[in-house]
Amino acid sequence: MARIFCIGRNYHAHIKELNNELPDSPVVFCKPETALVSPSIKEIPFPRGGRVLHHEVELVVVLGRDGIPRDEADTLNYIGGLAIGLDLTLRDVQSKLLAKALPWEKSKGFDFSAPLGDIHPFDRSIRLDDISFSCAVNGKIRQDGHTSRMIFPVPEILMDISRFWELRQGDMIYTGTPEGIGPLQPGDAIEIKSPLLGCFSWKIGAMPESK
Repeated sequence: MARIFCIGRNYHAHIKELNNELPDSPVVFCKPETALVSPSIKEIPFPRGGRVLHHEVELVVVLGRDGIPRDEADTLNYIGGLAIGLDLTLRDVQSKLLAKALPWEKSKGFDFSAPLGDIHPFDRSIRLDDISFSCAVNGKIRQDGHTSRMIFPVPEILMDISRFWELRQGDMIYTGTPEGIGPLQPGDAIEIKSPLLGCFSWKIGAMPESK
């Protein structure tokens, strides 16, 4: 069973737009496997638990082996593939939870909250600090990210995670989102794209009648 680790607050401009504090180390939270949405699924159900759904496009690292890396250079030996994905967030639910210093799972880990593009095999010719990606809604670009702007680069993220969890083949790490997050409405078409990792799109389903 794949584990899904997510990194919050990893881009300065995104921290500023949400008025959050700059973290001293990677902010890690998890999603269940039921959060995953493949590119073959064309419609994402609007979640039942909230009303304000936001998109957050991210580089996703997929692990290719088990173990604990010795150092940051060794973390590259654990990367099996790369993809782009979405960390869908119920912002209204998250705001209430944060105000009470409660965990984020209800706002971040609901079913279908982690759409994922196809996985691209990783090799050492790929520079992890030189990957661009974007998110468009109804044809208009909202997020335009580049991994060179990460606060915590991929090797540092993997080292931090491995201090608490032994890495496992198939694990996925959503590495954080740049600025430009925004709301999604029923019927919206959302597209994520990267010159390296491809282009993927989904439609947002109807708002549930009751919650």
